Formats: sequence, structure tokens, C-alpha cells
Amino acid sequence: MSDIQEKIQEELANARAVCNTEGTESADCAAAYDVVEELQAEAAHQRQEHPVKNSFEKYCDDNPEAAECRLYED
Repeated sequence: MSDIQEKIQEELANARAVCNTEGTESADCAAAYDVVEELQAEAAHQRQEHPVKNSFEKYCDDNPEAAECRLYED
């Protein structure tokens, strides 16, 4: 698991604990879940910046001279 996913899990556990202690309507509970939401947004942003390549894209990166990887321009 990546570092940010681990941090999300830690903050989620913290938010649950805070909400159980302080109550679900408390400002502390809302703030704790705000932290979780911000981390989730950052994780989504990082995935968007570095999309995962599929196996064909990886193959073409390793074998650009392969016939199926050639790019033709009109």
C-alpha cells in the first residue's frame, strides 16, 4: 500500500475515534473527516498525474521497434 493510502487509513481511524468520543455532530468530528477528504483528493490527483500503463503500453515502451507499436502519421 502506498504511503498516502496508509495515511488515509490512519486518519480515517482517527476520525472514527474522534467522532465516537466527541459525537458525530461535533466540530472536531467534522474537522477529522475533512482531513480524510483532503487526503483522498490528493490521492486522486496523484493517480491522475501518473496514470497506470496497461500491458500493451509497457510492451511498446520496452519494444518501440515492434510492428504493432509503430506510429504512422497522416
